[in-house]
Amino acid sequence: MEERKRLFFYLFFAAQLCLSSTQVLRIGGIFETRESELVSMDELAFKFAVNNINRNKTLIPNTTLTYDIQRINLFDGFEASRRVCDQLALGVVAVFGPSHSSSVSAVQSICNALEVPHIQTRWKHPSVDNKDTFFINLYPEYTAIARAILDVVTFFKWRKLTVVYEDSTGLMRMQELIKAPAKFNLKIKIRQLTPGNQDARPLLKELKKDKEFFILFDCSYRMASELLKQLSSMGMMTEYYHFFFTTLDLFALDLEPYRYSGVNMTGFRLLNVDDPWVASTMDKWAMERLQGPKQESGLMDGIMTTDAALMYDAVFMVAVASQRATQMTVSSLQCHRHKPWRFGPRFMNLFKEAQWDGLTGHIVLNKTDGLRRDFDLDIISLKEDGTARGIVEGGSRLTKRWIKIAVWNSYRGMNLTEKSSRDKNNNVTDSLANRTLIVTTILENPYVMQKKSDKELIGNDRFEGYCLDLLKELSNILGFTYEVRLVADGKYGAQNDKGEWNGMVRELIDHVADLAVAPLTITYVREKVIDFSKPFMTLGISILYRKPNGTNPGVFSFLNPLSPDIWMYVLLACTGVSCVLFVIARFTPYEWYNPHPCNPSSTLIQNNFTLLNSFWFGVGALMRQGSELMPKALSTRIVGGIWWFFTLIIISSYTANLAAFLTVERMDAPIDSADDLAKQTRIEYGAVRDGSTMTFFKKSKISTYEKMWAFMSSRKNTALVKNNREGITRVLTTDYAMLMESTSIEYISQRNCNLTQIGGLIDSKGYGVGTPIGSPYRDKVTIAILQLQEEGKLHMMKEKWWRGNGCPEEDNKEANALGVENIGGIFIVLAAGLVLSVFVAIGEFIYKARRNADIEEAFCFFYGVQSRQFQRRGSTSSSGTSLSTDLESGRLLGDDTE
Repeated sequence: MEERKRLFFYLFFAAQLCLSSTQVLRIGGIFETRESELVSMDELAFKFAVNNINRNKTLIPNTTLTYDIQRINLFDGFEASRRVCDQLALGVVAVFGPSHSSSVSAVQSICNALEVPHIQTRWKHPSVDNKDTFFINLYPEYTAIARAILDVVTFFKWRKLTVVYEDSTGLMRMQELIKAPAKFNLKIKIRQLTPGNQDARPLLKELKKDKEFFILFDCSYRMASELLKQLSSMGMMTEYYHFFFTTLDLFALDLEPYRYSGVNMTGFRLLNVDDPWVASTMDKWAMERLQGPKQESGLMDGIMTTDAALMYDAVFMVAVASQRATQMTVSSLQCHRHKPWRFGPRFMNLFKEAQWDGLTGHIVLNKTDGLRRDFDLDIISLKEDGTARGIVEGGSRLTKRWIKIAVWNSYRGMNLTEKSSRDKNNNVTDSLANRTLIVTTILENPYVMQKKSDKELIGNDRFEGYCLDLLKELSNILGFTYEVRLVADGKYGAQNDKGEWNGMVRELIDHVADLAVAPLTITYVREKVIDFSKPFMTLGISILYRKPNGTNPGVFSFLNPLSPDIWMYVLLACTGVSCVLFVIARFTPYEWYNPHPCNPSSTLIQNNFTLLNSFWFGVGALMRQGSELMPKALSTRIVGGIWWFFTLIIISSYTANLAAFLTVERMDAPIDSADDLAKQTRIEYGAVRDGSTMTFFKKSKISTYEKMWAFMSSRKNTALVKNNREGITRVLTTDYAMLMESTSIEYISQRNCNLTQIGGLIDSKGYGVGTPIGSPYRDKVTIAILQLQEEGKLHMMKEKWWRGNGCPEEDNKEANALGVENIGGIFIVLAAGLVLSVFVAIGEFIYKARRNADIEEAFCFFYGVQSRQFQRRGSTSSSGTSLSTDLESGRLLGDDTE
């Protein structure tokens, strides 16, 4: 009863539509859902395509596309048959899905019987006696995929390969590759993942143990995501491994954890992300998906998989076919009546004839079996260091990790892209014998120099130097011949503000030269655009400056062993100790004594450590002479002992350092390091323009070097020089410091004794042989350089070209006898002391004379008073006693001491 009501409603709705001007076409979709997802990706793409077609009326302006969706469980073929019959009863022009093979067969048999197109977007291996006339599959044909896999393996010239497949269908896709060993001299190992078990670590452990570095994985993108995690945990995500995945959804995986592992990874991509329309459509899809339920783990957020893109294109193919189907009506079909749709064969032919430029490229179907044969596959590769080797237009979420290195067509085969053909030279054989390489270099002593001769020289004979000897040794080992050319602009290679390179680096980028053999520094920015061999020489940046002049000894040079600060501290220490000794001696009772030991009853006590005596004690100990004063109390003895130890260390250090300061001539250098250069502006400094040294300071984030670069950039016309020769001339003739490589400074200072290296190395780097990116010569040159290094030939070549006439060694000169100019100051000090003592003595005499005059005047006054009193009292014995007492009192009044 319910089905009759539903059928009546649809018939009434169809009648209303017939009366209107707009035609309505219904398509059916049967989708399987997994336990981990609420809605399948195919169903979302199905709805997304229908909504876009209805919103954009340019494709089918007078037709509205509607749909009926049925959801079934996996592996449920009976439920799939029942649901497709319900859809056919409603009247549909095509049926999409399901994806699993058991359900597909049940739905396909019904569609064949009722002559309704059945559209698939998943891989399916058709049988030999294929009678599914109403079957259409947009997924690339399996034999073409097999040929594409073989072409990629031969493209990389692999000689040893391990194939790991997930299920038996993988062997069908590998059939061309399995037949290849006899023809291409390829050794293949075939291993299968454990069915139903996603833990592949035991198998990966065996592959790692067997040193299988080239591995092909044939599996779904879900399994590929798990494999990448397990490969990372096994320590196999390194530059030594190259993994090739046959899944068309490798680009959709979240590879952020492996970006910096350096692993080599290659795969296929069916989506045409180079098309702006495709990129725009995928961006719209991403916006809707990010607002919807979370996608499966392992995929990038909002990414469209290949199956979803194929479903989107399949719906558009229905719209394209219906555009040409005029006067076509859709009727209700019953599975039990076996009455086919009368417009079915016609619509099927229109569908096979339709063509469409969709998300997965240009779609053309084979009219005989409904399979897609003419298609393009992008060969995508992850850069060796894990980051993108380039950026393609469109598909912004796909451009950060992959680059298209080639395009494989099902008819034309492999076609390298412009960049990949430039990066990888497949025509170069493994051997360098009988090959002539173009070598770019630059004139720089002693690396490359013009050979002096009375005859006209041509070719490589025009040059000589360290790099020419190195080239000769490399050619002897590797068997190649070479042609040396000087770089056109005379520069090593640097970037301008627009990112353009010049010098030898530019010639390597443009493939004008095959090798760059010169003092070319290996730097980060250069390594991004060219390749370098292992360094043949290590060095660092230092400062070239004139040798400082020797300082003339002064009459007070005997003060030089101790710095002015130390002399001041010693004086303050002497003063402080004297004051402390004075206070403690006054405080302790053991430093006081009776000046009259014969009179024990005397209450008069005395202390030897007056303030003046305390200073005299300190000065006497400092001069290693001592004094007549000796401390008696324990506290004062502690002060004296500590002071004696202090003076012992000070005088010993002074004596030990005095000999060197008086006998060796001191060099007065205005700068000692790069910090000294940065702190001043009087001495101008700079480097070679557009060289690695200039680039180092330009890119440095260290405050000192940033300050130095600000100084050099503000005076570019004077601070930066064209080459080292110009810089050396400026150092000799003006107050200029040259920043350059330590090896060049060593060579120059051996030939010009007026120049020297100031300070240590600012950085550490090396010279390497430059090659274009991806050049097959780099590894071979590296091996040859390591061989020369082990044989000691690199050291011998350096000794040959760096040895000069030599300069006199300053450290080995004999000590000269000391003259007045060395120690004359001590005589001045002695004379000054004598003169000072004379003036002090005169001062003391005058002071004492005045004091004595005052005392005598007071005594006379006192004596006159007493005499007058004596005359009045008379002369008695008692008066005589009083007089004597008064006289004694007068003496005591005039006594300072008591």
